[in-house]
Order: sequence, then structure tokens, then C-alpha cells
Amino acid sequence: MDRLLEYAANHPWLVGATGLALVMVVLYEMRARAASFASVSPQEAIRLMNQHALLLDIRKPEQYADGHIGGAKHMASDEILKAGETMKKHLEKPVIVYCDSGSLGAAAVRQLTAQGFTKAVNLRGGLATWRTEGLPVTKGAK
Repeated sequence: MDRLLEYAANHPWLVGATGLALVMVVLYEMRARAASFASVSPQEAIRLMNQHALLLDIRKPEQYADGHIGGAKHMASDEILKAGETMKKHLEKPVIVYCDSGSLGAAAVRQLTAQGFTKAVNLRGGLATWRTEGLPVTKGAK
């Protein structure tokens, strides 16, 4: 123990940098875990869809037309900012948001949550994971 204290006394910058790195790793992990609570796997999404969850596709209209999850409603990502006004009846209902990879969906879920949507979740991995698992997609604009 004496050698550890001596090392710390002789190398304060190194000890400080190590402590800072440790704090950053802990904060990153806490944020990643909090974000993962707001996401669901494709199987969990199917279960929510069977319970009449609203499914929002926030990709570009041409991507939506090329293939989307059946029953999904297209919503431009900029419309998410005013979804609290336009979709008031869904504030307490499950809402599943997805994009291609899940990154934009996570940001959209944060926006929806800030507007009062209590059960908004992101499809983990987005449509790419949905397709990887061999789940069906529907083509054409609705």
C-alpha cells in the first residue's frame, strides 16, 4: 500500500488521467444501459405489434416504398418534433420507431419521450436487423 501511495505522489498526472478515464467509462456504460432500456428486439416488437402498438418508419419516403414493416406508418424524421400535437391519442400507447440501423430511431424516441410519449421504444438495429432475422417486409407506399 505504501508503494501505491508513493507511485501516486510521484505521478499525479497519470493517476488523475486514469481516474478521469474510469469516470468516463462508467458514464458511457450508464448512458448505454439507459438507451438500451428504450429499445426492443424484433421479437419484442412483434409482441408489441400484436398488442396494437403504433409502428413508425422514419426513413425517407423512397426507402419506405422499397420495403417497410407491415402496418408501419411513414413519418418524416422532422415530423417527430411535433408528434406530441399530431398524435395525442398515442401518448399512453406503445410506439415503436425504426430507421435503417437504429441510430435515428433512438434519437426519435428521445424526442417522443420528451413530448410525453410514455411507451416509445426503438427497434434495436432498425430494419437491417429485422431483415437479418428473416422477418417479412412490405413494399409500396401507403
